Order: sequence, then structure tokens, then C-alpha cells
Amino acid sequence: MNSRNAPNNQDASRCPVTELPGVGPVRAKAYETRGVRTLGDLAYYFPRGYEDRGNVKCLSETPNGSERVSVVLTIGTEPRISMIRRGMSLLKFRAFDESGTAEITFFNQNYLKDAFEVGKEYRFYGKVTHPETPRGRYLLSSPAHEAMPESGALPDFYPVYPLSEGLSRNTVARDVGNALRRVLPTLRDPLPDEIRQKYGLCTLQFAVKNIQDPESYASLSAAKRRLIFDEFFCFALAAAKNSAKRVRTGATPCGEAPLSRLYELLPYRLTGAQNRAIAEIGADMAREMPMNRILVGDVGSGKTICAAAAIFIALYHGRQAVLMAPTEILATQHYAELSRYCEALGFRAALLTGGTTAAEKRRITAGLAAENRTERIDLVIGTHALLSDGVEFAAPALVVTDEQHRFGVSERAVLLKKCKDAHLLVMSATPIPRSLALTLYGDLDVSRIDEMPPGRQTVETFAVDERYRERLLRFIEKQAGLGGQVYVVCPSIEEASDDGDAESDLTLSEILEREDAPPPRERYPMRSAVQYAEELQASLPALKVALMHGKMKAKDKDSVMSAFARGDVQVLVSTTVIEVGVNVPRATLMIVENAERFGLSQLHQLRGRVGRGTMKSYCVLVSEASRVPDGGEPSPAYERLKTLCEYHDGFRIAERDLLLRGPGDFFGQMIRENGGIRQSGGLKFRLADLATDAELFRTATEEARALLRSDPTLSAHPTLVTLVERYRENDAETLN
Repeated sequence: MNSRNAPNNQDASRCPVTELPGVGPVRAKAYETRGVRTLGDLAYYFPRGYEDRGNVKCLSETPNGSERVSVVLTIGTEPRISMIRRGMSLLKFRAFDESGTAEITFFNQNYLKDAFEVGKEYRFYGKVTHPETPRGRYLLSSPAHEAMPESGALPDFYPVYPLSEGLSRNTVARDVGNALRRVLPTLRDPLPDEIRQKYGLCTLQFAVKNIQDPESYASLSAAKRRLIFDEFFCFALAAAKNSAKRVRTGATPCGEAPLSRLYELLPYRLTGAQNRAIAEIGADMAREMPMNRILVGDVGSGKTICAAAAIFIALYHGRQAVLMAPTEILATQHYAELSRYCEALGFRAALLTGGTTAAEKRRITAGLAAENRTERIDLVIGTHALLSDGVEFAAPALVVTDEQHRFGVSERAVLLKKCKDAHLLVMSATPIPRSLALTLYGDLDVSRIDEMPPGRQTVETFAVDERYRERLLRFIEKQAGLGGQVYVVCPSIEEASDDGDAESDLTLSEILEREDAPPPRERYPMRSAVQYAEELQASLPALKVALMHGKMKAKDKDSVMSAFARGDVQVLVSTTVIEVGVNVPRATLMIVENAERFGLSQLHQLRGRVGRGTMKSYCVLVSEASRVPDGGEPSPAYERLKTLCEYHDGFRIAERDLLLRGPGDFFGQMIRENGGIRQSGGLKFRLADLATDAELFRTATEEARALLRSDPTLSAHPTLVTLVERYRENDAETLN
């Protein structure tokens, strides 16, 4: 739970921090930069970690300079000060235990000269350097220190707080302690007792006390579990109430429709997952409340036919449907497929893109606005051209956006404004673990297609290093000879230095690639698209090699992609701008250069460009990280490449990605790739680790929804109302 969201139940919580001893305007200003203004905020200003000083070791048992440890030593000599050079002094003395003697030093801390008493025991916490000779001394430089009390014991855990200018560790610890003494006695627990007891959660008072000053590992664990549950519970309540606040009626109910007429046109049978998704969509569209649903499915899982079913439902009831795609080539591809269904079922479809002629655009806009159904265009498929002035709809009932992450919130809002009270269906080919759907997709209802159509082939995936370069060239020739086509994806446009400072396409995917850049030891020389396209054309003169990257004009990119789709080009060298969802059935080989520079989700998306036809297809990940040095440890990049070779289900890969990268990096990627859905998401959580707390997230969400079903206004839980309202106010960006 964020400190800003601390319960504000009693006057003590509302009091400004300046009421604490020693906290004046300057320190209050420093606290304000951390979002702390009241005593309640300070009570919820949680440590970012803890030092375990309770595990005391003898000097001889300590690791040699590798980690901070605790030792209890007796002072053996008087501290002495010596000047090393002007402006720098050294305080030095010796202390010992039964296993050896340590020399302890402090730089420029002369005030500590009288802090140590010969013959008295102190607990020191720091890195111990071992002697180089058997008779040498251990070394401790500027350790934390405390005198051992004659009775009682020192605490085992010391909190480490996030600091800023004007705040020191000891100052924050003292102020937090003073705040707790005033706040805890009046802190009311907002969580219903039946929920707390059902899951064995500790009280809020115990949790706040032990997150700040743990009595033991067990008490710290119990405190974290309770506070993490609170984070999830309040988030789910706030998200649900935000959704309810936006609920409106006015959509045209589109009830049952004879979908069998559409299914008869298909050369295949739908999967169980597709049937389930269509049923969920149909149930939403039958209501007066506008549908607000996202359809999430892996590459090639069959999302388009689910959208076609939704479109048919709208059209069957005499209404119109709109499908917006991010690029002209993808819009054209959708039009080629869906217009066939429309024609066979007696409906009219049109394609509206930036390349549409002025005369054709006038015809389409007139047809979209026509009140007479015999003159009306029932379905329009297009790009951002749908957002232009003059495009209006006579009877809109359904808006579909494909590859939703390519559209911003404002663009989607413009289209919805044109289609007032229409049902909304957005599609995304970015699978995420089920437990994280609410966090990422907010108040959108989620339909998952987690089953691949029968006969969909598995793309065999291999990770190789530079030793395989010649064999890779021969494999390209072989695939082309069999009638296949090849994608080659490079991380940069032009030649780059080893440190990766390359000119790159300014796309979300490539921003992601930079932000997810591996540590220096995993960096290898980058292969540029421009240079490699020239090299391939020289090495493979019998084949037609084309180049595409993000700095080309849109019409030039479309021209190259169209030539590749027609089969006029055998090898397409590109950066990551090759379109998600573009269907090139003859593409049988995907080669990703410098694969270590891409995230798992991105690699999986790239692999999805091949294997769309009947020919056997392959993905080759080229990276020096694919080779583990003799006696060396596998790098994180190696683990990513290995995962892609072993797994082909996008949802399983996403779960693995979450575990490998951790929730911060994982959500960083999801947020950047899905910015149109949510601008913030899980990064707001203060204590929760979504990689390990997924089950607690599910439980808290279920309980929050159950509580709202029984008490929609939370009238029986006034403390929760206050807390949720604060959460909604402070995290509006997350919840919208």
C-alpha cells in the first residue's frame, strides 16, 4: 500500500508531521517530496528493506568482504585520530572476539572518538575483510555500531527507508517511531473481521507495527501478507467502483443471432476457447449497458473470427460495425477476409484508409451516414482515417480495435465519440498470466483464447551463435528453394557500436528493447538492418532481398510489405516494425539477430509471423548468449532464449517471463506495449510482488467483488469507504 493511501481514521493520522518533536518546516518539506504530509502517511512510510543484524558471527566465520554481517566485539584499544591529508582524518582502534582481532576505522568521523569504551562489547555491522597473513588483523571500515545492553537484547532487524535530501536514516526511523506511538492506538481496522479471520490475517495494528519494527521473521512475514492483501483488496474495490461509476445505459441491445450462418462459411470448426469467447461477447452485446471487453489471444489463436461473430451480431440486428487497425496493410488484410463473409451474408463492407481516393472516401462516408438501410454501408474497416472529420455513422453498435496496444486512449475515445453508446471490443495478441489481467486491463472484461486451432503447426525454435552463420545462409537458400520466404529481424537500422548506441526506430517495441537492455556482460556487437541486407543480397544473389525499417515513409513500408506478401521478395530484412497479425502464409523462417536484446514477449511475437501456412516453419535466434562459456554460469539472456526454444504457448511464456524478469521489468514491458489500456498498472503497488503473490491477488479480488455484491455502496463499512476514496483519488491514473 502506498504511503499516500494510509488509513485516515482518527485525528492522530490527520495531524501534520510538524507535530512531531524536531520536525520543522525544512524536514516537513523533505518528507513532502516523498508524499508524506501527515502522521498517518509516516506510519505507512514502509522500509524498502531490512538489515538482519541478529545473525551474529565470529570474525573467523565471516565471509571475506562479500556481504555485510554482524559481529560482537570487545573494544581493545583507545580510539586514536590521525590526519591522512588536509581535510581527511582517520579514527582507528582495535576490537576482538575469541576468534581474532579486527582493526576498525572511520573516515572523517572524529565525533566518534568518545563513543567507544575499552573493555565494553559492541555489535558492529559491515563487511569484514580477512587478513592476508595468518598473524594479520581483520578489517572493518565505517561499520554501523551499537553498544550491547547489560540486560535485554538489541533488535535483530533494522529498517532501511527510502531517503531524499534532508532525510537521514536515523532521523526517519526516529520520526516513524514517534508517529507510530500516536497513530497505532487509534488505528481502526478497515478489513471486515470475517475476511481477516477466514484467511488468518493479522490485525492492521500488528501489521503496521511489525512492518516498521519486526519482532521476528514470522511477524514480518505475517505483517507483509496482511498489508499485501490490503493493497490488492483496496485496488480491486477501487477499480470496481470506478467501473461502476462509468456504467451507463443507452447501447442498442443486440440479442441472439443465427451464428451458424457465419460458421457454415468457415473451412474449419471453432475451438472451445473461441466458442467461449464468442458466448461472452454475445452476452455483453445483448445488454443495454455497452460492452467493454478485451479479447486476448496468442498469435494465430483465431481472434479475428471471434470479432467477425461480434460484427455479424451487430449487423444482423440492423446496426453498423467499425473495425480499426493500426496500419493500412493490416486493415486491407482484415477487409479481404471479412468482406467475403459480409457479401455471402448479404451485408455491405468498405475499406477506408489514408490511401483511399477522395471520390471513394466521399462514397464511403455517404454510405456510413445513410439513414436508408438499402444504401447504408454496414461494416467499415480502416485505419486512423476513420477518425477524420466527416466520418459519421447512422446506426453504430460495435467498435472493434485490433492490435489495441498500437492505439492511444485518446484515439479510441475519438472513435467511441463518433459511435456513441456502441459496444467496444479490443483485441490484443499480448498474452499475460491470468492472475494479472485485472491489474493490466483495469475495468475491461477479459476474454482469453488459450487454445490453438487444430492443425496449427508448432514453429521449431533454435538458438545458435556465430559459428552457425554459414549454415544459416544455406538454410535460407533451402527454404527459398522450397517456396518459402524468410524474415530477418535486426535490432538497429544502421551500423552500431558495441555499447548499443545505435540509431533506432522510435517505436514502442524498440524503446522497450533499449529499456530492457541486458547488462554489459551480455552485450554483443549489434547487427544493423541496412548493412545486413546488403550482405545478404551479396551472399544470396539468386534471391530478392528487401529492407524495411521505421524511418521509411509509411507508403514505402507498405510497398515493401505488400511485395513480400505477394511473394515478389524472398528475404525481408527489417527492424521490429514488421506488423503483428500480417498474414504471409509462405513465410517459413524467422531469424532474429542479437536475440539477447529482445524480451521474451517480443521474441514470441516475432516468431508468430511464421508458421501461418501448410509448410514446416522455423525460428532461429542468433546470439552469442546462446553459448555458455566452459565453467561459466548461464546468463539471463540465455535463460530467455532457452525458454523460447522449450515453450510455444504464449501464456506459459508470459508466466515464465514474469518469473525471470520480476514484476517491475515485466510490467514495464506490458505497460509500454499496452499503454492504450492502462498508463500505470501494477507498478503502483508498494509491497506486493506480483510474481509470487498472484494467489493472494486472486483471493483478495474475489473477496472484494463478493463484498461489493452484498454491499454495493459499502454503507456497512465506512472505514473502507474512506480508504477506497483516497485510493481512487491518489491513483486515478492507475485506475483509468
